[in-house]
Amino acid sequence: MSDDEKTPAREIITDYAQSHFRYFRTADGTVYAQRNGHPVARPIRSQGTTGSHRQELMVGLFRDGVGVFNGTALKEALDLIEALALTEEVQAVHIRVAPGWDGATWLDLGRADGRSVRIHPTGWDIAVPDPREVCWRRTQLTGELPLPARDTDGKGIDLLLRLCNFATAQTECLAIAWLIGCLEPSVPVPAPFLTGPQGAGKSTGGRMLTRIIEGMSGDLRRAPKDEENLIAAVAAGWVTALDNLSHMTPDLSDAMCCIVTGAENVKRALFTDGDVFRARYRRPLLLTGIDVGVIRPDLAERLLPLRLERPRVRRTEAELWADYAEALPVVLGSLLDLTVKVRAVEVETPTDLRMADFAHLCAQLDAATGFGSLAAYRAALDDLNDDVIEGDLLAQTVLRHAADVEPGTAQRMTSTEWLHHFTRLYTGEECRPLPKGWPTTGKVLSDRLKRLQPTLAARGVLIDSGRTYEGRYIEISRSPAAPPHQQQTL
Repeated sequence: MSDDEKTPAREIITDYAQSHFRYFRTADGTVYAQRNGHPVARPIRSQGTTGSHRQELMVGLFRDGVGVFNGTALKEALDLIEALALTEEVQAVHIRVAPGWDGATWLDLGRADGRSVRIHPTGWDIAVPDPREVCWRRTQLTGELPLPARDTDGKGIDLLLRLCNFATAQTECLAIAWLIGCLEPSVPVPAPFLTGPQGAGKSTGGRMLTRIIEGMSGDLRRAPKDEENLIAAVAAGWVTALDNLSHMTPDLSDAMCCIVTGAENVKRALFTDGDVFRARYRRPLLLTGIDVGVIRPDLAERLLPLRLERPRVRRTEAELWADYAEALPVVLGSLLDLTVKVRAVEVETPTDLRMADFAHLCAQLDAATGFGSLAAYRAALDDLNDDVIEGDLLAQTVLRHAADVEPGTAQRMTSTEWLHHFTRLYTGEECRPLPKGWPTTGKVLSDRLKRLQPTLAARGVLIDSGRTYEGRYIEISRSPAAPPHQQQTL
């Protein structure tokens, strides 16, 4: 055969690839390859250590006896495949948890055979999902989960609660509600903050909760020093667990708010001048620490405090984790049973809480089990409001002012006038010095009050602003019927 009659290597590779793999693109234009009949998808440009499509293609060509090809032929073939895939239909890829057809959701077990858990209000089962229904993306953070046990009769929940040192029954039901929320991709869940005295097993408890979703390879991490590294870690996994937090900077606090409720990060794509790379993320977040100092009001509405107590009997790490690994299939099976039961319940959504989806989930859990998790969630938020007020001298001063205001009446002044009023109220007759961070201008005061609005409203103090022909104003009033907690505080 003459050289002119030989089929070019790039055509051989392209024909083999298109017959053995399905290629598609995501909404951001990234092209993925998915082996026929298998739910795991890999970006064709990836050079990651978890296995790139280029490596997968080379191995397939060699094992099927097609041949071994040089890098130039592979590059030309992949360039053509990528261009062809840009005309294909758009499909999303998911890490660990994904929405499915007919109201179902899927949980990736991280197995090589692609078997996953399909969760539906009518039950759950283990199957390989249709590649057109679910496309899994895996990274180094995607650990393998054991096959969940069936017919557990709730024993797994009891095993988990015995292994964790939760201080109260209210804390236990909130932890269970959070785990159920982690299995629902469309529900933003507040970030559990495991607190307690030194030696209460906060890190161990955080690992246990994380590994129910992420497998035994899941672990806690130190908080990255910059937002870019935090977002990269969040985008590569499902549950992000940060350990031993002792200080919360404003930037880290804002980043955590975005992680919990969802945001998008856009930056310039590498080796380009005008193209951009988009990273959308909304992930379950878990934190541990004894105390993080002052908590900002917007983050407080997104936290879920879980208090632990020191165990009476200490166990070795090897013994503890051996028992946990043995119990994990039963724990996961019981959690799936409870999730199915909860999703089948119809309840009204509480409309007075910021995380309304999680509040609705708590109401479903209560209706299915009688736990009382919604009341526990409200009490936890109330405690967080106390933490915010105790760490903010301006909030304390506003409450002190409101204590002398008749319920149902309002006072209206400009922001500068309010600043002078609160400053005189704080300094008092002894003219004590103003603390660091006290508002210095009316604009700063106005911005601070906007942040404190939800916290103060929970204590019956309402803040409104507006504009008249004379200028802008801030109106502060006390609700006609102050909550009992506020009456005690004031």
